[in-house]
Amino acid sequence: MIAVDTNILVYSHRSDSAWHQAADASLASLAESSRPWAIPWPCVHEFLAIATHPRIFDPPSPMADALQQVDCWREAPGLTFIGESSGYWGRLRPLVELGRILGGRVHDARIAAICLQHGVTELWSADRDFSRFPALRVSNPLVRTRN
Repeated sequence: MIAVDTNILVYSHRSDSAWHQAADASLASLAESSRPWAIPWPCVHEFLAIATHPRIFDPPSPMADALQQVDCWREAPGLTFIGESSGYWGRLRPLVELGRILGGRVHDARIAAICLQHGVTELWSADRDFSRFPALRVSNPLVRTRN
């Protein structure tokens, strides 16, 4: 199962992003397929915070538009939203220790732990910090080479 990180969600939503077309096409390919895919709940929260933040975007997305975007993703038949459940700490702790994670990177470890806990085999992200978690395969759908 593929999971999608915040940056791909933001780029897909924001038409003013340089990565908008690639991100939107990537998400559409998941949404229109019959295969299962996931969005971690922390990525939804972060998407809402970033897309509507006036210091990040001028103008920011209105919250109503950002909420509507999440509702649209929810309609995709293969999508599951994933979050912490029983056994989560057992996934998070070794990721933090082995990856020597500190500060803001704890959020990335949280997403990685949630993905691993739910059987995600690949995380789509433009964030290189996920390379600290070798148990989780990460790929950037925005820069894939086309054959």
